[in-house]
This record gives sequence, structure tokens and C-alpha cells, in this order.
Amino acid sequence: MVIVFNVIVSQIINYHFPSSLLNYTPVCRLSAFLQGLSIQLSTWFTTAFTFDRFVAICLNKLKMRYCTERMANVVICTITVLIILVNIPLSFRYKSTYILNKVQWGCQTITGYLTSPIWAAHRWVTSFSSTFLPIPLFLLLNSLTARHILVANRARRALKSSSSDGVGKLSSDHELKSRRTSIVLLFTISGSFVVLSVPISVIHICVGFTSLLAYQGSTSFSLALRATFLLMCTSSCTNTCIYTLTQRRFREEMKNLVKSPYSLLRKLHK
Repeated sequence: MVIVFNVIVSQIINYHFPSSLLNYTPVCRLSAFLQGLSIQLSTWFTTAFTFDRFVAICLNKLKMRYCTERMANVVICTITVLIILVNIPLSFRYKSTYILNKVQWGCQTITGYLTSPIWAAHRWVTSFSSTFLPIPLFLLLNSLTARHILVANRARRALKSSSSDGVGKLSSDHELKSRRTSIVLLFTISGSFVVLSVPISVIHICVGFTSLLAYQGSTSFSLALRATFLLMCTSSCTNTCIYTLTQRRFREEMKNLVKSPYSLLRKLHK
């Protein structure tokens, strides 16, 4: 969704085809809504998956009840509904730029966007829900998961070392190697998520306190805004790439997904 709405539609089609159907005011408003929705869905699905992994690794008693397909569906639906409700006002942030033959064209921010306390509250809710809350949660959950893995590793080393040939077993212990890989993976995901998400948070703070949106003509601010938007869009796909490269089961599922249409065609042909 981020790639389609925030990159292809917003940055490529709107820029290179300014007279396309996307320039109709109703379509433009819908596009703004879908852009905000996709970014926040990406962020919160990542956070929900991080919590799911934390429960699966660290909380064995809760694991049997929480890590189920039914609970995953409930979490996904709940997050989706809440984020849709948060982003509905984005459609009303814009008005038409001009009217041609009784048709509304273009989108421009309404006059009271920067001065209205209601819109200010919505900006803070959006910023809080998209960056200020997920980042600390993400770091906390991954830190607790990594700590749990490290404690388990120390216990396993102690048990292995107590045996007569413990040194040889430690050097060839695939479980310890797998856990070390998991820790590296956790810190890689956490680091990339924070580095790519924090800059847009800084922009949100600047906008909230100084109303910088009124000065988008500034070259430096415009460049900063574009750079942070690029990083924010990039952060939506880094986790997928990392898991694809490192997780064998994830790669197998991706292969099955790609092969499924061809398998169906073969069955139909037979």
C-alpha cells in the first residue's frame, strides 16, 4: 500500500501526469486518506508483529492463547478499524484549488488548518499514533526479547560446559548460532526502524510548534520534508526485505505465493 499510494500515486503519477484523473478533488482527497492510512498500517502491523514475537519467545504461558490464527485476525482487524477512524479527517483537510466546468480540480489545504485547535489536536494524535508511540514500544519489545535470548544462551552455555566435552559441543551448537542470528536480526530491525522513522517525527514536532507548513516555499524545509518522506516510505519495506533475506520459512512462503498461480494453471491445463 505504501509503495502504491505514497510512492507511485503521490510522487510519480501526480508529478509526471498533473492532468490525470488523480487531480480531481474527490480523488485527491481519497488519495490523501489512503496515503496516511497505508503509512500507519505499515507501522502498527510491524509493532503488532513485534509484540507477537515477544510473546512467542518470552511468555510461554500466554503464547498458547495469544499466538493463534484467530487472535492474529482480531488484532489485524482492530488495528485497521482504529487507524481508518484516525485518518478519516485527512479527507476533509483539503479543498479544491479551482472549479472548471463545474468540476472541482486540485487539492489545497483549507485556510484554518494551522490555526484550528481541532486540527492541531488531530495532528498530534496522528503524530503520536504513527511515530511517538510505536518507536518506544518497538524498542522496548525488541530489547526485552533480546535480553531473554541472551539469558537463555548463558543458561545453555552453562549446561553445555558442565559436560565433559562441553567445549566441542559449544563450537557446534546450532541452537546458539540460531539465537545469535536472532539477536542480530532484532537489533538490525530496531535500528533501521528508528533511523528511518525519527526524522519525520522531528518534522512533525517542528510543524506542531512553529507552523512551518506555512513556509513550504523554503528550499531547505522542502528538501528536508522530501528527505524525511523518502525515509518514512523506505521504513515500510525494510522489515519485509530483512525477513526475506534471513528467515528460511519466510522465504519458503514467499516462493509458494509466487508459485501458486503457476500451480493453478498447471492443474487447469491437466
